[in-house]
Amino acid sequence: MGEGKGSTLVHLLVVVLSLVAFGFAIAAERRRSIGHIEKDLTNATYCVYNSDVATGYGVGAFLFLLSSESLLMGVTKCMCFGRPLAPGGNRAWSIIYFVSSWLTFLVAEACLIAGAVKNAYHTKYRGMIYAQNFSCETLRKGVFVAGAVFVVATMVLNVYYYMYFSKATAPQAAQKANRTSSNVGMAGYA
Repeated sequence: MGEGKGSTLVHLLVVVLSLVAFGFAIAAERRRSIGHIEKDLTNATYCVYNSDVATGYGVGAFLFLLSSESLLMGVTKCMCFGRPLAPGGNRAWSIIYFVSSWLTFLVAEACLIAGAVKNAYHTKYRGMIYAQNFSCETLRKGVFVAGAVFVVATMVLNVYYYMYFSKATAPQAAQKANRTSSNVGMAGYA
């Protein structure tokens, strides 16, 4: 890793994969399914939907964000395995960013997959028209946008997590933590 900076390739891959996931989430929001009511010959109503491409975009965003998180957790060994972190501020910040990035990751993935599933759900027949307030089930606006916002938050937190993780596992940080003698006098009283 070299002097606590971390690998530039890992930083670049995490950012690129997250930005692709962000792009897919925005594209999914712009291409949500919209339905309108049609009547057939027997006076039964049914919903006709436009393109279902937003479901694919939502799943694509889900998978790109998952690959970004998996890459980072594989490189850092999920902070649980591998070299221990040196005590100090870098370890504290890496733990804070680790937990925060996982929380935003889970929220982003939940928004993206829930949006994709809800967008794929289409109401078929509504029955005979006896009321004027029939509507076709569609995905609420903003679900994919919320996922996109959390994708960006996850990306930022992951970059900071990797930066502080690299500093906490650097050889210099480990040498500072493992001092051979203490500066505090521990002589006994006689």
